Amino acid sequence: MLKMIVGVKGTGKTKTLISMVNAATELSAGSVVCLEKGTNLRFNVKYQARLINVDEYALSDAQSLYGFIAGVYASNQDITHIFVDGTYRICNKNIAEFEKFVLEAAKLADEADINIVMTVSMPLEDIPESIKQYM
Repeated sequence: MLKMIVGVKGTGKTKTLISMVNAATELSAGSVVCLEKGTNLRFNVKYQARLINVDEYALSDAQSLYGFIAGVYASNQDITHIFVDGTYRICNKNIAEFEKFVLEAAKLADEADINIVMTVSMPLEDIPESIKQYM
């Protein structure tokens, strides 16, 4: 399952994501991973979740983000949840590439039976029709 938490800056997307990460660490029988751009979440996310700063791995576009997520899952198939904060920003705010990434990530989530939740800082009306189903 893939879910996007969408809204403009300051609408509480990251707070919602933090709550979801922390809840998943308590409920999951597997591993919980949280990707972020920077280190803003390190004091808010429970230590049971694996917190990864994507800046340390030079992720700079949608394709590298997808490859990273697929690689993280391939290295640990006990992962039940992957959370991504600031997804659109990591994708360099390229709407076409972001749309392609969401569709590929949704396919991975379905095939691997994992939950992928991402925050997207963008007005709701700017979300492409093909991915609105994930909001």
